[in-house]
This record gives sequence, C-alpha cells and structure tokens, in this order.
Amino acid sequence: MNITTTPPVTTNSSDNSTLCVDIGKSAISDFLMSVYILVFCFGLIFNVLTLGPIWQQMRRQNVLGIFLLNLSISDILFLLTMPLWINYYQQDHHWKLGAHSCSVAGFFYYSNMYISIYLLCCISVDRCLVVTYPLRSKTHRTSRYAWVQCIIVYIVVAVLHIMVLVKDDLTDAHDETNDNDRCYETYPMKKPIALFNLIRVGIGFLLPLLVLAVSYWKVLATVGQSPGLNAQVKRKVRLLSFGVIGIFSVCFAPYHILLLVRSLVFYQSEGDITQQGSYCQFEQKMHFFFSCTLALSSLNCVVDPVLYVLVSNGVQEEARLCWRRHTRTQTDTDCALTAYNRGKSNNNLI
Repeated sequence: MNITTTPPVTTNSSDNSTLCVDIGKSAISDFLMSVYILVFCFGLIFNVLTLGPIWQQMRRQNVLGIFLLNLSISDILFLLTMPLWINYYQQDHHWKLGAHSCSVAGFFYYSNMYISIYLLCCISVDRCLVVTYPLRSKTHRTSRYAWVQCIIVYIVVAVLHIMVLVKDDLTDAHDETNDNDRCYETYPMKKPIALFNLIRVGIGFLLPLLVLAVSYWKVLATVGQSPGLNAQVKRKVRLLSFGVIGIFSVCFAPYHILLLVRSLVFYQSEGDITQQGSYCQFEQKMHFFFSCTLALSSLNCVVDPVLYVLVSNGVQEEARLCWRRHTRTQTDTDCALTAYNRGKSNNNLI
C-alpha cells in the first residue's frame, strides 16, 4: 500500500514506496538486546537442566512428560535463533544476514510462541481430565494420545506460518525499502498481514485462553470440594493454575492486545488518505511498546522450565535423583582425592 503523508513518513521516488515508521539509533535497541541476552542465557540453562528429568519421564511413557519434552524442544529450537535477534538489535534494527535468514528466524520465533501456547493448553486439559474424571480418562491417556496431540500442534502451527512465508515475497518480512534492512518491522501494515494478525489473536490467543480458564476453573472447583486432598496438594494445584495464567498474562497477553489494536487501527485508516498520516504517527508511538511486548513473549522460554517442576511430581523426583547422583559422585571423588593425598603425605614422611 503506497501512501504519502507527513513525517515520520518518507518517500522514495524511484520505487514509489514509503517508510511509515522511522527506526533509528536509540536506547530501545540496547534495552531489547539486553533482554534477549538474558533470555538466551537463562532459558538455555534452565531448559538443559530440566531436559534430562523430562526425558526420563518420557521414556516411562508418562503422558505429561511427553507434553513437557515437546515444549522443551520447541523452546530450545527458538533459543538457538536468539543470537540472530541479539545481533539484529546490536546493529540498531538492521538485519545484515539476508532475507532468507530473517524469514527462518521469524518462523521459529512465532512458531515457538504458538506451539508453547497450544502445548500449555494440552497440559491444562490433561490436568483437568486427571482431576475431574480420574477413572474415565485413565483409559484414554496413553503415550500415543499425547504424541498425536503434539504432532498435530507442530503440524498446524508450522503449516500456517509456512503458508505466510510462501505467500510473502520476503519484502514484507525483510524490509529493504530505502535501504532499511529491517526484519519483521515493515510499516505500514499490509491488508493480508492485518487479517492474519486478527486470526492469530482470535485462534492463537483468545481461544487457548478460554480453554485454559475453563480447565483450571474446573480443576480448582474439583480440588476445593475434595476432602481427600491435604492443604499442601491443594496449594500446589492453585500455584500451578495461577502460574499458567500468569505466563499468559505476562508473556502473551500484552503482545496480542497491541497486535489487535494495531490491526484495528490499520483497518480504520485503510482507504482514507486523511487518516493514513495519523495511522503512521500511531505506529511510530506504538513501536517501542510493541517491541517490548514482543521481548516479553520470549520470556516464556525461561518460565516454562519452572512450570515443569511445579506441574509434575515425576520431574521433581527425577531432578532430585539427578542431584543426589551428582552429589554422591562429587563426594566419592573428594574422598578418593583425600585418600590419595593422605597416602602421598605418608609416603613423604617415610
């Protein structure tokens, strides 16, 4: 969509294209780079530490362990692309690695977001079935049942984002207008992208949020009325419920709220030349806040491993066993070194 309006819009007469939002050097880049560095370091450490215990649960055909393993794999694949985004913000929003690498990095970024959302939904529904219908759900909760759900989530999310990349000529994802080699920061928004954003908000956020709310409402109601559960178990269930809702509220809600607002403002200004200048000014003001919400969404890779420990007794037990083995091995090594040094000292005395 070609527009001509007031600053910050600039026009290139050679290709009749426009730059709606001016993204220059600022403290925003340093702030975002710092956030992504912290996410990369802590996310990688936490996910690697919990991968072993989760793998052991998966080998025992634990349904929850299968969900958590796929969630962890998705997080790790996303974290491996994090150095690309760190480099992007270090270069002050300039992507020096080519259009295809921008598309691949964006594919993993957004795919991980919605894979995480839907896998958290699968975990929530699974917990709801276990608590609400323990006997009836036992026959259906098999390892095949879990793997089929995970594969469906991966395929649906990947296919949707691949379709966007195929229909995209890469100039939207990788904006080289006026030599502004930005990655997924193209303004003004295009109509197909605005429509896809509304679909993402509805199916990728609001629907999963509704499923989560209903699932944990039933879980909390059932647990609260159960006289056979002690206070500690009830507290753990509440902590898990509020933890998952917290992930959605902090990591995913701000991003999707601003995404919805931006898309609605675009539709309101579309076709009205008098509104297009104010639309670009709106996008200019929202750019910092939208970039921050996108950075917040990456924090789910850090908090997901904490959820692993809260959600599964099996993972907790495996983590304790791993720690005991490590401690025992360290103690044995220390004892062997002590005995060796004592022997060496005695030989010196002789």
